[in-house]
Amino acid sequence: MTQVLKRYDFLAAEFTRRVAGVPSPGAWDAPSPCAGWSARDVLRHVVETCAAMPGYVGLTVELAGSVAEDPAAAWAEARDALREILADPARAALEYDGFFGRTRLEATVDRFLGIDLLVHGWDIARATGQDETLPDAEVARVYADVVALGDSLRAEGVCGPAVEVPADAPAQDRLLAFLGRTP
Repeated sequence: MTQVLKRYDFLAAEFTRRVAGVPSPGAWDAPSPCAGWSARDVLRHVVETCAAMPGYVGLTVELAGSVAEDPAAAWAEARDALREILADPARAALEYDGFFGRTRLEATVDRFLGIDLLVHGWDIARATGQDETLPDAEVARVYADVVALGDSLRAEGVCGPAVEVPADAPAQDRLLAFLGRTP
């Protein structure tokens, strides 16, 4: 098992915990920290990202589940479909020319979907009243990744402007604030 697959499994399990922890069907419609998005919209974005990323290398993921009808089942289907691809070394290593240059599918999943799984897991937790604590090691890793991405995160529809927090704020708060969220 590759390091990317191990990290994906870990982050997907954390995200699954947030999805499973939504206290009632109506809670999916609660507003999230993502402007204009409900918790369900956040989940839809993550599910659609899981299905879309393999397309960068010519792979097709077709999902039958519906976030509107059964959010947890739709997430499980998308999670498992992407995991199946990552578990196949030949497919995971497929390359394409991305926004930041030549890269592999597994690297894109690791970096960009990894950010989404961690941060959007927090968004769902915040929207639905769950524990918001994120794993420290992943907070540190993702924070380094998003800082390296710099201004590209401020593009329309990605992240809003950073929110100010004290310099000595906990790492999780600094990460969320950098991504335009109020911790």
